[in-house]
Amino acid sequence: MVSEFSKDTTTTSELAMVVSRNSKDLVEIVKELDEYFLKAADAGGQLSLLLEVSSSFSTQSKGGKVYNYGCHLSPSSWTWSLSPKSNGFGKLGEEMLGSGVASNSHCSTVERLYAWEKKLYQEVKTAETLKIEHEKRVAQLRKLEMKRADYVKTEKTKKEVEKLESQMMVASQAIETTSAEIIKLRETELYPQLIELVKGLMCMWRSMYECHQVQTHIVQQLKYLNTIPSNELTSEIHKQSTLQLELEVQQWHQSFGNLVKAQRDYIQSLAGWLRLSLFQISKNPLSRTSQESKIYSLCEEWHIAVEHIPDRVASEGIKSFLTVIHAIVVQQADEHKQKKKSESAFKELEKKVTELRSLECKYGPYSMVESFSTTSGKDPVADKRAKVELLRAKAEEEKNKHEKSVSVTRAMTLNNLQMGFPHVFQAIVGFSSVCTQAFESVYNKAKSADEELDVKRILA
Repeated sequence: MVSEFSKDTTTTSELAMVVSRNSKDLVEIVKELDEYFLKAADAGGQLSLLLEVSSSFSTQSKGGKVYNYGCHLSPSSWTWSLSPKSNGFGKLGEEMLGSGVASNSHCSTVERLYAWEKKLYQEVKTAETLKIEHEKRVAQLRKLEMKRADYVKTEKTKKEVEKLESQMMVASQAIETTSAEIIKLRETELYPQLIELVKGLMCMWRSMYECHQVQTHIVQQLKYLNTIPSNELTSEIHKQSTLQLELEVQQWHQSFGNLVKAQRDYIQSLAGWLRLSLFQISKNPLSRTSQESKIYSLCEEWHIAVEHIPDRVASEGIKSFLTVIHAIVVQQADEHKQKKKSESAFKELEKKVTELRSLECKYGPYSMVESFSTTSGKDPVADKRAKVELLRAKAEEEKNKHEKSVSVTRAMTLNNLQMGFPHVFQAIVGFSSVCTQAFESVYNKAKSADEELDVKRILA
């Protein structure tokens, strides 16, 4: 169960509506499931405003150097398509527009952080080069002074040292300026965006929890479906629909894994970048500012929460449902194959019956064995009639096998849907509930830390 913050009266009314309605047929149930899948997809679309990703950023090189670490922070795989019915980004988008947080997208902030850190890397590299050259020139100057070398040569070296010291000062000031810009971006843009991102993920998983919870109640009505005619053949439309369902469930399983992996990779990269930024120079946590502590604590809590979310049950649930659908696909193919055998047997029977009629027209329906005793000793009409009867028995046998296969397909389809649908939705409901609680906990801790810091500022 989700906490009080995650409950919505809308879901309660929707559940009441689902439960109160009379029993439905399979088409109605599938339509309702599809409707709530679209609603669940819209829940992800609410994050699109904050996670707006430009195409140029995703094509940049992704090396493993420290200055290039920022490029791994782009949540480029976090994209959801919006339903035409959504007409915007939903409540979360309106809130973010109203608060001004979305004036710079999260991706834009990460891109600028990456650019500044790349610049900082070059500046630090330049400063290190100047430092090495300065040490070299200072050592050379000391040797010249100790040897009381030529005055002109000594003065020239001294001026080179002074020039290098001046360049080192400029480089140091550039590093400080760039570092200040990074800190400013991190504190004024990145941190508020991360808070909104956690809030958005919390709302997304809450909405998905609610949608999948309604779907769980919808599929319970499958157990009342016991009136499907056993002699209804699997049409080509049925086959194509089942194949399409199998494809959609495959994509669902893949997308679910990609989403979970993207969220984990993102926060892992973000937390790793912060560790490099905050602890590269000073390893003493007491030297951090309150703002640095806030963003670091947020990301550490976020990282721990995401790492402890058990996604295996949900993933296996979707995979099991895929196995169930595939079994129906295989059975439908077997039914189609048996249908072809039955049709072929009756076609062959029809051909032999035609041949028998031709012989009967030629020799009569009951030819005398004696009339053939002087030749072959066989009655062609009786021989053909015997073959026809064998084919008739075979055709009837294939027909019975086909009818049995049709019944098996009907029963398997109903049974697999009755068993598979509730199982997969229960697994997804459990996962989305855990995600909602995890992100709610991270969000509440961050807001409490902000409020505590505000109180300290007032009292200071």
